[in-house]
Amino acid sequence: MGGTERSYGGKTAVERVNERRGRLIAATIDVLSGSGEAHATMTAICSAAGLTERYFYESFASLDDALLAALDTVCDEILDLATSAIAATPGSAEVRVHAVMEAFVGLVVAEPEKARVAVIHASANPRLRSRRSELLETFADFVAREAVDLYGEEAWPTARARVHGLVYIAGFSELVASWLSGDVDLTPGELVETAESLFAAMTRRR
Repeated sequence: MGGTERSYGGKTAVERVNERRGRLIAATIDVLSGSGEAHATMTAICSAAGLTERYFYESFASLDDALLAALDTVCDEILDLATSAIAATPGSAEVRVHAVMEAFVGLVVAEPEKARVAVIHASANPRLRSRRSELLETFADFVAREAVDLYGEEAWPTARARVHGLVYIAGFSELVASWLSGDVDLTPGELVETAESLFAAMTRRR
């Protein structure tokens, strides 16, 4: 038996732990999006995941850790989506930017609960606000790098590109939050067009 990990139902212990963690993160996203941070309790999350508190503490040291994991998971998915869309799209800068914005808006439409976590509930408490600030900088860096790749010499110098990227990401996040709340009347296609025009205006020197 030495060194052999036991398997139940075709899954190892590590795989089962990871599966439960994934279910808890998905439940946290749903509860936070649907009920807000005040009602995103450990009990509510466990109920939504169909797991007991024992398994919650198997994955998270505290409720805040679960909320942070939910935010990180959503933002990682958005960043991966944008990276994949731009890498898989040949053609002009305009075509590639359109592909990224269309992919993101598609996610917002298909899974609005994830978008709400990223742009509405990310400021729900001090730890989430702190993490949101870090993530804004991560996305600003991404925007600055991609602008150089897309526009070459027409892109802003690195330091300024990063500042412009931060303004773009923060502003677009607020726009998406208002759109999800029904305060902005745009079709998904119009949201894509708006995102494209703002990106070009903020990251490309004319």
